[in-house]
Amino acid sequence: MNLGELDENTEAVVSNITGDARFISRITSIGLTPGCRVQIIKNDKNRPVLLYSRDTMIAVNRNECSGITVTEVRK
Repeated sequence: MNLGELDENTEAVVSNITGDARFISRITSIGLTPGCRVQIIKNDKNRPVLLYSRDTMIAVNRNECSGITVTEVRK
């Protein structure tokens, strides 16, 4: 599933990032890399996804979410 499909208060692990070199460089520079854990704080449709990862709050727009594949962590 991609990042935009997760519900609020859900934890996941980034499993893959796909896209052009510019996109991958930008996403990895803000700390989203394969293997990192994320927690979805806010996921309102038609708005950026607000997430918490590596002690940082990050907003990722909807188009970018489609290039970030995650695996949900079951509690």
